[in-house]
Amino acid sequence: MKKILLYTCVLLAVTSTSCRKGFLDRTPLDAISDETYWTTEEQLTLALNGLYANVKNNNTVAMDQMGDNSINSSTGDTYRIFGSGNFGPDLSAVDAEWRSQYTGIRQCNVFLANYERATGVSQEIKNQMAGEAKTIRAYMYMNLVSYFGDLPLVTKPLNIDELYGPRNKRKEIIDFILSELEEAAGMMKKDRQTGPTLGRFSKGTALAFKARMALYDSRWDVAEKAAKDVMDLNVYSLYSTGKPAQDYYDLFTYKGKLSAGANKETIAARINLTDVSMHNISRESQVPDQASRYNPTKALVDAYLCSDGLTIDKSPLYKEDTYANIFENRDPRMKQTILAPGATWGGKRDGNPANTNPAVFTAPKFVSDKLGCVTITGYYYTKYVEVSTVSQVSKDQNDIHVMRLAEVLLTYAEAKMEQGTLTQGDIDLTINKLRDRVGMKRMMLTELAANGQDLRTEIRRERRIELAREGQRWYDIIRWKQGSLLAADVKGMKKSLAAVPSQVSNMAADANGYIIVMTGRQFVDPKHYLFPVPLTQMQRNPALGPQNPGWE
Repeated sequence: MKKILLYTCVLLAVTSTSCRKGFLDRTPLDAISDETYWTTEEQLTLALNGLYANVKNNNTVAMDQMGDNSINSSTGDTYRIFGSGNFGPDLSAVDAEWRSQYTGIRQCNVFLANYERATGVSQEIKNQMAGEAKTIRAYMYMNLVSYFGDLPLVTKPLNIDELYGPRNKRKEIIDFILSELEEAAGMMKKDRQTGPTLGRFSKGTALAFKARMALYDSRWDVAEKAAKDVMDLNVYSLYSTGKPAQDYYDLFTYKGKLSAGANKETIAARINLTDVSMHNISRESQVPDQASRYNPTKALVDAYLCSDGLTIDKSPLYKEDTYANIFENRDPRMKQTILAPGATWGGKRDGNPANTNPAVFTAPKFVSDKLGCVTITGYYYTKYVEVSTVSQVSKDQNDIHVMRLAEVLLTYAEAKMEQGTLTQGDIDLTINKLRDRVGMKRMMLTELAANGQDLRTEIRRERRIELAREGQRWYDIIRWKQGSLLAADVKGMKKSLAAVPSQVSNMAADANGYIIVMTGRQFVDPKHYLFPVPLTQMQRNPALGPQNPGWE
């Protein structure tokens, strides 16, 4: 076999700022061959650390803009284009998704083909590391199969001049992912990793990803069991300090970092640390002198229940006579996700000329004057915003939560519901734990029936609300076969609620006065339920054909 190079990137897992050894040590491995490497535990650790760079960081948050929760103010944003359906096989971003995931898979394959060669390393440690590498590889295949369907299944290092070969069927890929994750779970420790390996994967990570993959593929019994296996580990618990009005929000700030010690909820994360790995989500959400890159949509705002558990069209508590009243008497997660009047923010001068305190938000701003953050929908995010870093460029250190216990609970509830076995006890064990954390009215099966609320709709709503801005919405829309939602116009608030009417006078609106932010989106069934295989990849390897349906 020809020499295979190892490529290392920014490390994922880091500990507190005081930790400068172990997991944070980085030695360039750009040109180390597998003939001379793989002999010590330190070398295995450095190679494994490099694999974690393949776990998505702030892209996890940005992916929510592929769905109907959020929209970027930039018309050239990759995820906005993906969500619009207006692209083709020649779009470079489609090729980038393919290449980036297969690059990581190649790195994992090299690790798994060589790790056993290390001497003086216990088999337990080798197994743990191999389990982590298998989990990372399965995670990347999960991303690929969700986008492209049929894929080349590559599990061994390729020579530098070898092509991937033809595509395996989607079912075969998913079978492999589920089997791989089950095997990985058996190789890894039950307990979360701590100290110099804080943030690296453990048994629960593999099982949680297995639950997600099974849910995506409607394998309800598999999803139920994998989710319950995670719950039964008794390793994870919901983040809660007894402050319902704050805990959910805090989880996505510095207080919720794994290194802060209080977060036992996160199962997989990209951990960020000063000058090692940082991102720019806080600033891009409330950028003080430009338009926000992340704008919540009317569709997301309307999805939050009122505090009585009813939808906004049924609850007597809902009022839309003022901008502030939209946020009142709603699920508390709304104010902890979407910026409400009276909240602190970093966007400086808002859209209310009478507001003399730039640290407090009172009204949306629609016209750029370089003095405050502009929104294109009338809404801003507060979830994932660390206010102190909004004024700084790419200095965010929030952990990005790729998988947390809340998702596992929602997976368990949905899987049980789809099998017709969901009980009130199951809801209390899952959804009501999430509602109790924020002080929201509990979900009761008898009340749903009495109020004419559909159980499946409410289970899905709960997932949307709890996981808003965590990159899951597009995947859910696709697996629920609700593609028509992606063809709808993107809308914002009512123009009549603007503090300065002249700021919105030239904005398009629908018949009810809601701002039309984007029109011309499309979703063709079945075409858009998959991405096209990138044109570049088809040209390099004709064996990948035929093209996915509708993209020919």
